[in-house]
Amino acid sequence: MGVNQLEPDLEAGNPPSLLKQSSHPACLIFHFLFRIGAICTYFFGTWFTDNFVLIFVLCVLMLVFDFWTVKNVSGRLLVGLRWWSENKEDGTTTWLFESRDPSRPLNPVDSRLFWTGLYAAPAVWVVFGILCILTFKLKWLLIVAVALALNFANVIGYTQCDKDAKQKWATGFASNMLGGSGATGLVGGLMSRGITRMAGSMF
Repeated sequence: MGVNQLEPDLEAGNPPSLLKQSSHPACLIFHFLFRIGAICTYFFGTWFTDNFVLIFVLCVLMLVFDFWTVKNVSGRLLVGLRWWSENKEDGTTTWLFESRDPSRPLNPVDSRLFWTGLYAAPAVWVVFGILCILTFKLKWLLIVAVALALNFANVIGYTQCDKDAKQKWATGFASNMLGGSGATGLVGGLMSRGITRMAGSMF
């Protein structure tokens, strides 16, 4: 995002909108579009139709679109993370994680809104589930169950992916500082010179 895009808002005394601050505004919109659509269809669907099957199908379709979009597009563009799983021949499942180069900074608006949307949606569905139980509308729990399964899959996947990325960055940073070459091996070089000088003074 260039500085010129912000100048009209700043000159008018108004802070730039979140979309103008975002590096990927279209992706940011789709990060929320399908999950908000599913929630609104679930909550307001009975205002327009009494057909539970229709509401169920619409909600599930939007939840599936949301799962795919968050897993394959918005996570990679907004926070530089991607996760997927592979099934081995012995029946076990392996989680695989991919993360951006730590030298490439994140857009703080994109990052904040990505994680907010990721955690807020399942919280809303948990509330819907509790209300279904309290009001004995148990058939609606089918939609809630699908929503929670798909949303929590992304929550767990990205939480683990973020943790894995931070561990890799910390390990790489420590390795470079202690044993790298050139400027990245500064600590290692200083330690080596110090030990050499101490040995020379003793002998």
